[in-house]
Amino acid sequence: MRIRSDIFVSALMRRVFSAGGFAAVEEKGAEEAGAVFIRQRLRDGTETVYAPAPQNFFEDEQKATERRFEKRLERVAPDVATELLARERRFDGDLWVIELETDGIEGLFAVVDPG
Repeated sequence: MRIRSDIFVSALMRRVFSAGGFAAVEEKGAEEAGAVFIRQRLRDGTETVYAPAPQNFFEDEQKATERRFEKRLERVAPDVATELLARERRFDGDLWVIELETDGIEGLFAVVDPG
């Protein structure tokens, strides 16, 4: 069973704050099972967007309970990230968007390599 979205978001935000970064909920989605998108704002003014990883990255049942993300956009202008997230919102009104201001995401959440 996968952890609820609201609990995952709360834990993620605490990890970011404890690492010296900033985190905020930009868009609040369904508490139990809303998809979570992560918008990382970088110091150079660009943004990276992480989206829920496709189901084929969950080989076994134990890993299926863990939320994993894929890098959807990397170091793009803020308006490009905003446009992507607006399209995703039109498709799924229950999604979460979490904004992070941190240099690194290591140890904050799992990112899969599509290659």
